[in-house]
Amino acid sequence: MTSHVRRNPEKTARLEARITSEQKALFQRAADLSGRSLTDFIVGTLQEAAEATIREHQVITLSARDSAAFAEAVLHPPAPGETLRAAVERYRRFMGE
Repeated sequence: MTSHVRRNPEKTARLEARITSEQKALFQRAADLSGRSLTDFIVGTLQEAAEATIREHQVITLSARDSAAFAEAVLHPPAPGETLRAAVERYRRFMGE
């Protein structure tokens, strides 16, 4: 009886993509140069790119000047202007307050 033991049981999903032969040759060369299998190279590179993309969309980076301006606005907000006061009044009328 032959047992099929999975080395990493967490890896159960598959990802497939159609690529050109030129792309495959490029990816294989890069994998070879980095001493990794093609699969490890592609998955690792794709994961790094995905994490970087998510970070770019989740993290706001401010300069020291912008950070100080933001903190000042939070700690000492300006008084509401006429437009905001009018919007609050419309909201209150709409809500029946």
